[in-house]
Amino acid sequence: MMKMRTGTTSGDGELELRPGGMVVQKRTDHSSSVPRVIRVRVKYGSVHHEISINSQSTFGELKKILSGATGVHHQDMKIIYKDKERDSKMFLDLSGVKDRSKLILKEDPISQEKRLLELRKIAAKEKSTKAISDISSQVERLAGQLSAFDTVIGKGGKVEEKNLENLMEMLMNQLVKLDAISGDGDVKLKKKMQEEKLQKYIVALDLLNIKNSTQPQPQPQPQPQYKERDLLTFDEEASRKPTISSSSPPVIITTRWETFDSNSGQTVKPVHPKFKWELFN
Repeated sequence: MMKMRTGTTSGDGELELRPGGMVVQKRTDHSSSVPRVIRVRVKYGSVHHEISINSQSTFGELKKILSGATGVHHQDMKIIYKDKERDSKMFLDLSGVKDRSKLILKEDPISQEKRLLELRKIAAKEKSTKAISDISSQVERLAGQLSAFDTVIGKGGKVEEKNLENLMEMLMNQLVKLDAISGDGDVKLKKKMQEEKLQKYIVALDLLNIKNSTQPQPQPQPQPQYKERDLLTFDEEASRKPTISSSSPPVIITTRWETFDSNSGQTVKPVHPKFKWELFN
């Protein structure tokens, strides 16, 4: 357990570090007593508050209880006991506080101002951190465009100059936004990292613009040549198809078949059978 000597303003004895992280006055064997609940009367302005609390609690714990009853932040309080301000780390019983003891609560304007300044610093840091995070997202998106242009130009293609100019303008805008952010410590480090990244992309874009300006202009693709026949419409094509002449003799279809002798060229008549045939079911 960590020990340290107290100053003259906080009371006699040593301090110790509790498991919760609070540094309080160290108890000794001869000063220990059985803890019990006591009632103390605390005057705040013209109002009296009666608080029930463990006798071995600290003044800091008493301040937190009074904060709920008075609405005053516990860090903005001063507790006076026997005409002496008591430190938040001191114990009630070791300071002589007993049942029915009277204490005075006052607001500490200096502590309040310090706390408000600290809150403003925290809020400003959170705002700056969020602004840097937003700029980082935009820079990554613009870096994707830069990579796409680099791929096109690297394969011998050519990018319109207007597109490169727009990308440069957007990168410079992010650099201006980043320059307007102020902060110390972690915020300053993150800002510097983003500035270096932006400057690297701007230099790369400058080199890409020079390379793009030296690329040959793409040759226009020749238009396909069509013959006169390819340009005919459907109606014209249909009008050119041959039609059957109306002067041709009509074609007659019959079901009567004749057989011809290949030698004589005469018609062969069919032979009828001489016998009659009967059919049986």
